[in-house]
Amino acid sequence: MGMAKEFKEFALRGNVVDLAVGVVIGAAFGKIVTSLVNDIVMPALGYAIGGVDFGDLAIELKAATVDAAGTEIPAVLVKYGAFIQTVVDFVIIALAIFVAVKVMNSLKRKEAASPEPPPAPSEEVKLLTEIRDSLKSR
Repeated sequence: MGMAKEFKEFALRGNVVDLAVGVVIGAAFGKIVTSLVNDIVMPALGYAIGGVDFGDLAIELKAATVDAAGTEIPAVLVKYGAFIQTVVDFVIIALAIFVAVKVMNSLKRKEAASPEPPPAPSEEVKLLTEIRDSLKSR
């Protein structure tokens, strides 16, 4: 039972739960950005530069063939269009993370810039200060 209790304490620790939430949100954000790039940015960019479909851009290293048994052997392609889409995907995600970190840092700086005033001394401290001051004046 000790192992189960340890695991429960580990799994329910705040940092682990925060990390899990971050991973799930990050995965969802990645899908959104991938859709944005594949379905909106790249088609618009392709249209703007003359109707190019980046998904179809490739260099054919070896053409598709059919072997003696009639099985089709697919072509060997270097799909640089897909690579360009992935790079655009990465740049958008990196930019979004940069902006999020910048916003978080500015919020932390604002928080650190306005420190709270120190708490008022307790009654005991006030009394001791008065006693000390009266002893000094003698």
